[in-house]
Amino acid sequence: MYIAVCDDQAEELAALAGLLERWQAERGHPVRTRTFQSAADLLDAAQRETFTLYLLDVMMPGIDGMEAAREIRSFDRTAELVFLTSSPGFAYESYGVDALEYLLKPIGAKLLWPILDRLYLREQRPQDGLTLKAGNTLVRVPFSQLAYVEVNRKRLYFNLTDGQVREVAGSLNEYEDQLLSRAEFTRIHRSYIVNMLQIEELSPAGVRTFSGKDLPVSRLLFPQLQKDYMALLFSDREEVDG
Repeated sequence: MYIAVCDDQAEELAALAGLLERWQAERGHPVRTRTFQSAADLLDAAQRETFTLYLLDVMMPGIDGMEAAREIRSFDRTAELVFLTSSPGFAYESYGVDALEYLLKPIGAKLLWPILDRLYLREQRPQDGLTLKAGNTLVRVPFSQLAYVEVNRKRLYFNLTDGQVREVAGSLNEYEDQLLSRAEFTRIHRSYIVNMLQIEELSPAGVRTFSGKDLPVSRLLFPQLQKDYMALLFSDREEVDG
């Protein structure tokens, strides 16, 4: 794992770096860490390096942690974000950038290490996904990298989180069972199945994904979609807390 830690307070930064060093020593798992005392420096580095996890202090002078997270999401939709703060007041905003967790200071091993354990285990497991057949070519698409699927006549478009689109011939029925058996996928319209973990904005008018795509939502499906979306977000946090 490659972890970026950003906090304007030198003492807090040193304490977090120490927690990461202790986790590495006790677990025996390698981890690289870079520390930053300003979000501007962090964002400059993030444009050139790929981090697994960002630990972001919310309240910082200049660019704060929430602003930095929005900027990170504009070019990196796969890294995990964890906010660190002394106030719970920004917790709701953390959903808007698909944050993994929102931790209240002081941050100790009991709070941080379960998150690191979970991310490490996830990296060690081969990713589940769909196997698509495009002509004579087989393409493997991990579920975590699939933002949404669109059907148009007899063509399916698998839209990925990095902006790529995999086009195959067929019907949605061929993949529907595999997708909808997973908690993160749901049908929002007769022509769309979406990964709810890739939803940035949700309203009766439609869905906006982190990749900036606006998708229609069926009026009849919206109430259930809203419930499922909130349930998924809260269940994800409960897994981390547990």
